[in-house]
Amino acid sequence: MSSLHDNALVIDGLIISKWERSVFEDMRRGGLSAANCTVSIWEGFQGTVDNIGDMKKMIRDNSDLLTLVRSTQDIRDAKANGKTGIVLGFQNAHAFEDNLSYIEAYADMGVRVVQLCYNTQNLIGTGCYERDGGLSGFGREAIAEMNRVGIMVDLSHVGGNTSQEAILASKKPVCYSHCLPTGLKAHPRNKSDEQLRFIAEHGGFIGVTMFPPFLKRGTDATVDDYVEAIDYVINLVGDDCVGIGTDFTQGYDRGFFDLITHDKGRYRKLTDFGTVLNPLGIRTIGEFPNLTAAMEKAGWTEARIRKVLGENWMRVFGEVWGE
Repeated sequence: MSSLHDNALVIDGLIISKWERSVFEDMRRGGLSAANCTVSIWEGFQGTVDNIGDMKKMIRDNSDLLTLVRSTQDIRDAKANGKTGIVLGFQNAHAFEDNLSYIEAYADMGVRVVQLCYNTQNLIGTGCYERDGGLSGFGREAIAEMNRVGIMVDLSHVGGNTSQEAILASKKPVCYSHCLPTGLKAHPRNKSDEQLRFIAEHGGFIGVTMFPPFLKRGTDATVDDYVEAIDYVINLVGDDCVGIGTDFTQGYDRGFFDLITHDKGRYRKLTDFGTVLNPLGIRTIGEFPNLTAAMEKAGWTEARIRKVLGENWMRVFGEVWGE
């Protein structure tokens, strides 16, 4: 591990790996200071609370490696103590059901990031795989409540109209925690130059993913292709509002990808990812130091590397969480 990677804050804006000891060990091997870890997609209130309980037990049982993140100070402490901070996050606001009071309850449980929609429509708005009618009235109320209690609005899988209206409705920064530009590959999950500029111009944040189906060279991609994608976004919006959001799915088999490519995990098939093979050089979380090395090889300044690896995420988390 390079000295730069070793002493930098390293924050991953989205990991949805299979939560088990081997993944947590790899997080430490990779030098991760913190990660937004998915604990809800299609589960309702009860199922999501069950998942949160399970994750908190795992954090306790693996306390030599992990700590729960409720504030940016918790991330600094995790870094100082050689642990990885776990940020509880949702990839769908379906878990809010139709009850705004659940939002504060989730915040009290430690939830700090919630994506509004996962690919298709819910009570708040619409995902990127169907006709997008925009943000609902309930959605506006949900965003206002998320702003109030300090939960970050994530728009990665959200449709363009709903995203634009959410960006305008939120009084705090929102994010695409894990996305790629359509300028490098046309895909419904990728964001246009205009969408990337719009979120940045309104104080929002962009976490760049390396999920292979969305990358220009797909399964032939390397860690250098990932750096190229991050560079593309930086050239559009500058290097102060860009970070990492790998979308690691480590530990899952084909059944998981079959689940997430269907509406609500059960019904309409929305897409087909084919083989999911992460870029050569960063196929596992433990290979994270190779990303820093690739940034250095690309001629990035140390200041830019530190910002993109984690300092930018820390700043925007602080703005949303209020601490």
